[in-house]
Amino acid sequence: MKITNAQIAISSICLIMAFAITLQIRSVSHNRIQSPENTRSAELISLLQMEKERNENLQTQLYALKDDLYQYQEKAATSSDYSKVLSSQLQRAEVLAGLTAVEGPGVIVTVKDSSLPSGAGSNPNDYIAHDLDILWIINELNDAGAEAIQINGERVVATSEIRCAGATISINNNRFAAPFEIMAIGDSANMENALMMRGGVYDALKSYGLDIVVKKSTKLTVNAYKGNINFVYATPVQEEPAKKEGQQ
Repeated sequence: MKITNAQIAISSICLIMAFAITLQIRSVSHNRIQSPENTRSAELISLLQMEKERNENLQTQLYALKDDLYQYQEKAATSSDYSKVLSSQLQRAEVLAGLTAVEGPGVIVTVKDSSLPSGAGSNPNDYIAHDLDILWIINELNDAGAEAIQINGERVVATSEIRCAGATISINNNRFAAPFEIMAIGDSANMENALMMRGGVYDALKSYGLDIVVKKSTKLTVNAYKGNINFVYATPVQEEPAKKEGQQ
């Protein structure tokens, strides 16, 4: 069977969308919610509401992707309108995958090493920002609905690493030392509440002596991912074509 250009284009879009959807996976490696007796019910209610809103947003995105596929099927074999639909959805897929710069409201989180003098017998490592501290902040922002994140100008995507590299932190294979400036686009109130919740990441880092500032902004610009995205081992699952009625 001859493969048309339209079919190739549809396959390419589906691959990009599949990659973009992986950005919705939320991995929260630090769960610092206190025991029920130490956690106010109001905070739990707030968290529950945030999770409900996040699930609704993901459901909306799912419906949008299904609608995109329907448009491809309708336009693929007919008119030049198909190219317009393809271009529009390619642009949206690039936004979701972090391949283009974006702007919008959000928060700026600045983290600096402690300026306090280390006491006798204390561990110097307790006074500096670590990769796990940055990961905790990123996870809280993602869980609060962040749509685009960058750290010191490096866009965070599904394949980004945030790990210790000696006295620095490696992000997208580029090394950075404190201070760290994290920009996240999304609902600024939700993200601020997630970070500032009692007993959360803000309180924890402050207790270590680190200097952390959370500031809301009406307009931020997050850079595009500058690296390469190459999948060697992960390939799309090939589904068997549906058999017509009467076929064995």
